[in-house]
Amino acid sequence: MERCAAVDRSETELMKEFPRPRVLVSRCIGFDPCRWNGLMIRSDVVRLLKPFVDFCPVCAEVEIGLGVPREPVRIVERDDRLELYQPATDTYWTEAMESFSARFLDGLPEIDGAILKSRSPSCGMKDVKVYPSSPNSMPRKAGVGLFAAAVMERLGGVAIEDEDRLTNFVIREQFLTRLFASASFRRAKAEGTMGALLDYHTRNKLLLMAYREELMRAMGRIVANHEHKPLDEVYRDYEAHLQRALSRPPRLTASINVLQHALGYFFEGLLDAEKEFFLERLDDYREGRAPLSVPRGILRSWVVRFDQEYLRDQTFFEPYPEELAQITESGKGSKL
Repeated sequence: MERCAAVDRSETELMKEFPRPRVLVSRCIGFDPCRWNGLMIRSDVVRLLKPFVDFCPVCAEVEIGLGVPREPVRIVERDDRLELYQPATDTYWTEAMESFSARFLDGLPEIDGAILKSRSPSCGMKDVKVYPSSPNSMPRKAGVGLFAAAVMERLGGVAIEDEDRLTNFVIREQFLTRLFASASFRRAKAEGTMGALLDYHTRNKLLLMAYREELMRAMGRIVANHEHKPLDEVYRDYEAHLQRALSRPPRLTASINVLQHALGYFFEGLLDAEKEFFLERLDDYREGRAPLSVPRGILRSWVVRFDQEYLRDQTFFEPYPEELAQITESGKGSKL
């Protein structure tokens, strides 16, 4: 079993001031040819992330004693229970997988996210084929892999995706935003002071406003701590609200509201033509003709031009490293 490790730390200068998220990943995705057929899955997202995160690779099937290559396993439904079954050897691996999953997750450090192998009987987080227990039968419904089920139960508050869904731009942007927001909060929590929490909340205020404004305001009240709660309880309450706030993508109208709010910081210093240009790009974003990065990029240029200190520190304008902002789109997995 391998600890989480940095990949290519010589490139950490690219990180600027971003923390390094810890990401659990299926080992077959870009790390080792350990799939049942001895192959490795290539993922552009994992490749791009390697200089920026500390990956924790694992192949649950190898860890429970299945070799490489190996006879395929599948999920079967037997006595109203999902089991991990290897037809070629007539062997059930359920108990071994459940035991390994609990042991592995118990020993895992605090994780910011996970990338799991899509549709795998061990690691698939959705759309895994479920077979009846009778031989030679066809799958009749979709389920979750056994290891993935344990991961989602234990780590349900963090960003968890499969490599297939991450080829979708919207899903990938949401995943990366959550990943780096979580890593940054973990760094504040390690410092363990009220000042660190206040700084985190201040820098993420516009980002949280775009996601869930009502939760952002509730988080502000948690930080204010008028009830004088113990610091560990304050952090715990804040983290629960943070995970709720980031659990779904921001609404279009909420993001537009934040963009218009930010525009107000520059309004008096802009030419009429500049205002008109920005509002036209905002309409493009509203109508789906341009991504959020277009109006956000214009505002960011004005942050530099006017040296706007408050907005300069807002993660809304750069929620994750620019090098990860790939706009390629597969069209897959567009359902969040």
